[in-house]
This record gives sequence, structure tokens and C-alpha cells, in this order.
Amino acid sequence: MTRVQNLLANILRWFDSNAHSDHLDTSSRSFNFIRVIPFIALHLACALVIVTGTSMFAVGFAMAFFIARMFAITGFYHRYFSHKTFKTNRFWQFIFAVVGASAAQRGPLWWAAHHRHHHQHSDDPEDLHSPHQNGFWWSHVGWFTCDAGFAMDERRVRDWLKFPELRLINRFDSLVPMAAIIAIYLLGEGLAAWAPGLGTNGFQLVVWGFFISTVALFHATVSINSLAHVWGSRRFETSDDSRNNFWLALITLGEGWHNNHHRWPQSVRQGFRWYEIDLTYYILWALEKIGIVHDLNPLPRHIQEETYRIDQARRRRT
Repeated sequence: MTRVQNLLANILRWFDSNAHSDHLDTSSRSFNFIRVIPFIALHLACALVIVTGTSMFAVGFAMAFFIARMFAITGFYHRYFSHKTFKTNRFWQFIFAVVGASAAQRGPLWWAAHHRHHHQHSDDPEDLHSPHQNGFWWSHVGWFTCDAGFAMDERRVRDWLKFPELRLINRFDSLVPMAAIIAIYLLGEGLAAWAPGLGTNGFQLVVWGFFISTVALFHATVSINSLAHVWGSRRFETSDDSRNNFWLALITLGEGWHNNHHRWPQSVRQGFRWYEIDLTYYILWALEKIGIVHDLNPLPRHIQEETYRIDQARRRRT
């Protein structure tokens, strides 16, 4: 492709992930500035808070939207689409795929394909976001800025390709965040007219409720790529350097029990002991009780026993 064609292709991919996919260099780890302009703009937009100011409602809305979308990422993008640790029907599968897509972390199939690749090659040279191969900043955010990170290996998600609605969300993954921005703006404008005592408006609610919330959500999510492979404790001697970290588990609703997860990724629960807080699992347990999800994969007895033996041995040594 010529430079002009390549430029236009990268711009088109802001809206259509499949645009000129036959010309995408899936092995390139070079920084693709044009492709990541929206990602950079998302971060810069947070500075608009200087103009919009703050209200308790806007901050509360940002936190609530953060938690809702974090659950959609951890519970569905990760534990459902990537690992199939529970089941649900097609309606709820679609609903949570849309909520997850509003986090601006690409589509569910792209997310699952990259995560499945990560588990196969965790911390080896083929792992695109390993801090042990390419350093902290690359593992945290750099991998997201190259064509290898943009590409999706469809062979890894053949089980999901049969759903046209998932393929649609995955292909036009920017449409959901754009729709979320419009909806949040309209909500803010409505509240400014109907409940002026809340002190918010459309512009302020978008800055807090979408831009700031989304940037915080992104960095919390990718901290599992970077920090959870260098910071924390290792209960299990897995083939990678995954670690358990209480603080990361708190901000990611349970994903910080990463060494546990790499020991047995088939389990819907990542906090293997009662004191390992796993909010995603608790929410999924509640959703099972009301019939939204079902068949949650339990932690097998032999893994429970192995966990207990290791913890007991550590206590004796200390």
C-alpha cells in the first residue's frame, strides 16, 4: 500500500476493524501513531475536567460506570468469552458484550483471542504483553499501539464466530463507546434541566462518566498484564511469572489473584481461599441465583487441597 492508502486505512480502522485487514502487518510491533490517535485523545480529554468542574453526582456516576464495565470485562470478556467458566443464554451474552464494548477495550472476540494467546505463551517471547520480554511500559500500554496488537487471530475464537451479533460488535467496536458518550451527554443535559440541584450537565457528565472513568478502567485492566506479572506473591509454581496481588484484586474485582488463575483458568472463581476477595465471582454467583447465568465451573477438589497444602507449608516455615 502507498503511504496515502495506509493513512486512509488506519483512519478507516477507527470505525471498522476489518478495513483492509488483508494489508495489516500482524507481526509489526512498531508504534502506529495514526491508529492510536483516538486512544491518545481519550487520555487528553480527561483534562477537560478543568473546564467542566466537578460534582458529586458526576464522580459517583463515573465510579458506578467503572464498576459496571469492569464487571463486564472481568466477568464476560475474560471469564466467559475467553475461558467459558460459566454459561448464559444468547440474550445476556449480547447484553454483556455491549456493556464490555462500552469500555473501549475493543470487541469481545478480539479480547478473547488475545487472552487465549496469552495463556498459551505467557511470559515467553511470543507473549505480546509480557513485562519480562519487553519491559513494563510495553506490557502495560505499548502492545496496544502496534499492528500486532490490533490484529485478531480468528482461529482462536472459532467457537464465537457463529454469532453474527458478536462479529458485528467486534468489527465496529468503536460504535458502542460513541453511543455511550451520546447517551451520557443526553442524561447530563436532562439532569441539568430536571434536577439542577445535582450540579451536573451533559459536558461534565461525559468528561467524568466516560473519559475519566474509561481511562481509569483501561489502566486498571492492563495492570494485570504488567503489574500482576512482577508484583505480588506466587502460591503456585506455574510456567510463567504470574502473581497474586490483593490491591490489584480490589481495583479489578478479583482479577488480581492472577497466579491462582494461571494455575487453574477453568475455574469461575479466582480467589481460591475465603479471604481472597473476588467480587466478580460474587456477582456471578448472585446472577446464577436469579437465572441470568448458570453452570459456574467450580474450583476442583484437588486444586482446593493443593492450595491448602501450600498455605499450610508456608505457615509452618514462618
